Amino acid sequence: MFMNKLKKFGLIAGLSVLASPAMAEVPGETAFIFNTLLFLIMGAFVMWMAAGFAMLESGMVRSKNVATICVKNVALFSIAGILYYVVGYNLMYSGVDAGFIGEFSMWSPDDSAYLGETPDFGEGDTYAAGSDWFFQMVFVATAASIVSGTLAERIKLWPFLGFVALLTAIIYPIQGSWTWGGGWLSEMGFADFAGSTIVHSVGGWAALTGALILGARSGRYNAAGAPVAMPGSSMPLATLGTFILWLGWFGFNGGSQLALGSAENAIAISQIFINTNLAAAGGVVAAMMASQMVYKKVDLTLALNGAIGGLVSITAEPLAPTGGLAILIGAVGGLLIVFSVPVLDRLKIDDVVGAIPAHLVCGVWGTLAVVLSNGEASLVTQIIGIASVGAFVVVTSSIGWLVLKAVVGIRASEEEELLGLDKSELGIEAYPEFSRS
Repeated sequence: MFMNKLKKFGLIAGLSVLASPAMAEVPGETAFIFNTLLFLIMGAFVMWMAAGFAMLESGMVRSKNVATICVKNVALFSIAGILYYVVGYNLMYSGVDAGFIGEFSMWSPDDSAYLGETPDFGEGDTYAAGSDWFFQMVFVATAASIVSGTLAERIKLWPFLGFVALLTAIIYPIQGSWTWGGGWLSEMGFADFAGSTIVHSVGGWAALTGALILGARSGRYNAAGAPVAMPGSSMPLATLGTFILWLGWFGFNGGSQLALGSAENAIAISQIFINTNLAAAGGVVAAMMASQMVYKKVDLTLALNGAIGGLVSITAEPLAPTGGLAILIGAVGGLLIVFSVPVLDRLKIDDVVGAIPAHLVCGVWGTLAVVLSNGEASLVTQIIGIASVGAFVVVTSSIGWLVLKAVVGIRASEEEELLGLDKSELGIEAYPEFSRS
């Protein structure tokens, strides 16, 4: 009866036409629409990662600093959006021409070729200019979010936002132009599909330099140099943040296919989703097992960061690996999380949320792991890309942090830190009932 109803409304005939050989190629305008929707929808997923970072960081810091973390995350996303519009996008994509930098100018959309009486939709690889800008903008905001968690609980609000401005307007776009903008690393064949190096290690390098210059939180290490536990305010909140990030990562990696105007692209995005999920799962399981072996207990924070580490690790090449290899790549990321944390503690590098292991260490690993499945990638070229981006970000970030330190100061006072940045900088608490008599 259902088939009879379909025939009655002519749907069978319509589907037969769509499936005929004459309709095998998607019309240019249809591909344009699907490609544009891909950028907008996947970009919205990535934007939602801002909520994930905010919740993860809020759960990992002590309750007296939660409101400050929330302010930082909403502010850095806003600053990133404005500055990527004013200067960042064109610096990254306009006029790079196999060089080192784009143009210092404000971005403006140009969709004239797709409008009018005779629109030109190319070979199915076109999309609305604004959709591309939006998708690229949410990536730079992700890089800035990484820095926030590492330096939490002791950095002043406005100097931090000043560094965010430098990172999103200048540092991120310039190094991004080297690969995604068609610059010199792209010409060498450096491969980074969705940003293990270009996004995540950049945030990690910036966070590392900031942590070294800023110093550890008061009381984080005792007189013997051993780390002192400073439990976060809410593990359920941190878990929620991790799941939000996991969801957003499907947009992060899936959208980086950059097209949805053909069956081939749809199949590729499906594989990217699968590999992204498997790598995250591999990271969680490996981190839990390693935590049990090393500490005789399963550490929830390591398990959560294991998911992030697995996601970062697969980001450089989420399409080419088989499912089994994706699990392995993510699992190595999870192991790197567990064994990197004590190294940072021995060096007295205070990373509140574990962003340096998750985004920097796993970002480097993921970029190297590209050669395991991408036959065109060169290990030497991958190493050159990692080293050049790292050196550039470390130098420019250090200059930025040191200038801010000399001019306005970047560290909260010991009294402000003890009181909590919510009270000392905002005058508002995330959990005021905790301090009531």
